This record gives sequence, structure tokens and C-alpha cells, in this order.
Amino acid sequence: MDERADVIVVGLGPGGRRVAGALARAGLDVVGVEAEPVGDWSRAARRVRRQAAHDGEDWPTTDDLAAQGMRLVRGTGRLAGPHRVAVGGSTFEARRGVVLATGARPRTAEVAGLAATPYWTPRDVTAGRDLPASLLVVGGGGNGVEIAQRFACAGSAVTLIEAGERLLPREEPEAGELAAAALQADGVNVLTGARVRQVEHDGVGFLAHVAGEPAVLDGERLLVATGRVVDLAGLGVDTVGLDPSELAVPTDGRMRAGAGLWAVGDITGRGGSARMSAYQAEIAVRDVLGRPGPDAGHWALPRVTRTDPEIAAVGFTEHQARGLGLKVRAGLAPIASPACGGGSGGEGFVKLVEDTDRGVLVGATAAGPAGGEVLYGLQVAVHAEVPVARLRQMIHGDAAVQRAVEAALQALRRPGHD
Repeated sequence: MDERADVIVVGLGPGGRRVAGALARAGLDVVGVEAEPVGDWSRAARRVRRQAAHDGEDWPTTDDLAAQGMRLVRGTGRLAGPHRVAVGGSTFEARRGVVLATGARPRTAEVAGLAATPYWTPRDVTAGRDLPASLLVVGGGGNGVEIAQRFACAGSAVTLIEAGERLLPREEPEAGELAAAALQADGVNVLTGARVRQVEHDGVGFLAHVAGEPAVLDGERLLVATGRVVDLAGLGVDTVGLDPSELAVPTDGRMRAGAGLWAVGDITGRGGSARMSAYQAEIAVRDVLGRPGPDAGHWALPRVTRTDPEIAAVGFTEHQARGLGLKVRAGLAPIASPACGGGSGGEGFVKLVEDTDRGVLVGATAAGPAGGEVLYGLQVAVHAEVPVARLRQMIHGDAAVQRAVEAALQALRRPGHD
């Protein structure tokens, strides 16, 4: 027998809880569907809630949502046509629509023997694990690089294995080079262009068979950090006209995936953090309630790799911008700070990418001490499309990173930067 509600939220991770709470407070009849335990059920969730409280954010648990009038349905939700969600033997019909917030699961590399071993994913590390004597990390993206450095600094012998030619393949090449140098300085054995073919576990440790040299690597633990993937086929998106073979649910600026259908968080392919899920949730809530507001600014997404030094970026890389057909030029400036002997030592860089047709920044990277902090100003410039000419006229601060921003702006107009 069908049950009715105003809105059905499928998935009660950070984004889903934010949507359900806001809509319930607005007086709507909300059904939240979740198969896994939610709320303060784990060490990781308690950390998220503590951080949210520290940041002054409202991050509701399912108990909070129940008190606000949300109905929680335990089980795996699957779309069963427009405005309809099947959970077990029941079907729920939404008067206003359905919000998909099912997140994503760690992508496990297609490696022979891996599935039969007790390998870690980044989620396992977040939940808290004992410090291993040695750790093999498969994947040189943001998560892999952060975790590799963290464990190396804590005393583990770490080997990082990346199939591509450089670390942080989605960032500027200079960022990957800086990350590799920083990890190697901390004792990490960094292998690029190395693909793991097979994994074995003997009850004590792991053996990873790698295409290339060295042929076999061993470690007490093995972490797979090769990204995240969504299961659209299992979610039944074909019943609402979406392609289940896609890597993510496509959405417009209002987080709409179709008539009476919204999506937020990792499932959109633009998640990756609780803050991004919350940002998208607020936009979806406004649209469900028919309230005005700006569209999502996905062209100016901030990204911070929390290594030492930090690597922060916003918008497009130079390569990505050129791939979109933009006519661009880039300006690069090193970050230097006084050394003990009175000279200067490189500690990072600032790279700016300008759309020359419009005279605005479309991308920026600040890699160095407090790179994440200085990114805010660059993010404003990219998001608000501040003219580069005006940015050059600003009085910049005396901090090393700010001086580098000024130098990169000047470099944009030099010959050879087209």
C-alpha cells in the first residue's frame, strides 16, 4: 500500500539530513529513507557533529529530525517512477518530489585478489585505526596524499602508489610536483606510473604486485584511495528517465535532476565534502520551497589538499580551461620566505588562470603555508568574476603568499604567458 508525504529524502548523510531538517522545519511532511545507521552512530559522525558545532552550524541527527516531524524509514530506497520511492515492500509517493542524497562509496581498484583482503578505505581511516608499522597507499589523489603524509609523520613506513604520471592528477602539474617533494621529504616512498596488478594477504600483511619496478611491495596494511563511485543502476534512476550508466546524477543550477527530482552531495559528482553537501542542500531546499536565490556556483568550487604545505585551488586548471575551448594565459609565482641565512627558500607557488577574452580569472591555485586561508580571496575573485585589471590595482598584503598573488597577477601580462 502506498504512503504519501510532501517530500522523500533518500539518504541521510550530511546533505540529506540538512535537506530533511530544513523542509521539516518549514512545515512539510518529510520521509527520510536510510539503510545504514545514522546520527551519532560512529566516531566519524561524532567528529563531524563536533566540528559543525564549532563552526556554528546546525547539523541535525535523526533524533533532531524526528522531533521536527520527519518520519524515518529504515531500508534501501529505490526510485519507482516519478515522485515514487520503493523501500522493501512499501512504496512512498511524494507530492512535491524526491531528493537524492545517497552519497557515494569508495571506488575499489580493479585489482586481482583485492576483494578477499581486509584492505582499508579512507572511511576506515577516519573511523580510527591503530598505527601500522608500514602502510601501502594505492591512489595519489587528495585523500591518498593526505593520508600518506599523516601516517608517515606519525611513524609508519609509507609507500604511495599512483598509476598516473604524477600525484594530484586533477590539479595543476606544479601541485603534484610540490606534493611529491613534500611527501618524499617526510619519508614517503612515492611511486608514479605504477599500477597494482594483484594483492595478497597472508593474515599478517599485504603483498602488492606492481607493473614496473619494484615488482612486489609489502606492508602491514593497505589503503585503497582511488576515489568514489555512485551506483545509479541500483538506485533505479532509469525509472525517471536518467541514464544508469552515468558516473553521477546531472543537475542544473537549482540542483534539479528532473521534474520533482533533486540531488545533492556526492551523487552529483560535485560533492567530496560535508560543506559542499550543505551548500547544495541549501539551494535544493530553496527550490523545493519555491524561494528565490542564486544558482549553484559550481564553476568556482574550492578544493584544499590538507598536506604540509597546503595545496588549495578554485575553478579550472590551465589544462581544464583550454579543454573547454577558453583562450587562457597563466601566471606563476613562487612563494618565498626569509631563510635563516638571510636568503630565501621556495615554499610553494601561486598560479592564476585568466580567460583573456573576458579578462577575469577562471582558476587559481595557492600552494604553500596557509594556502587554504589565502584561497578565500582568490575564490571571491573567481566566483564574482572580478576583472584582472582591478585585481592588479589592489594593495596586497606583505605576507609571502599575498606577495606571490601580486607577482602572479603581474606575470599574466608578460610575454610568453599566453
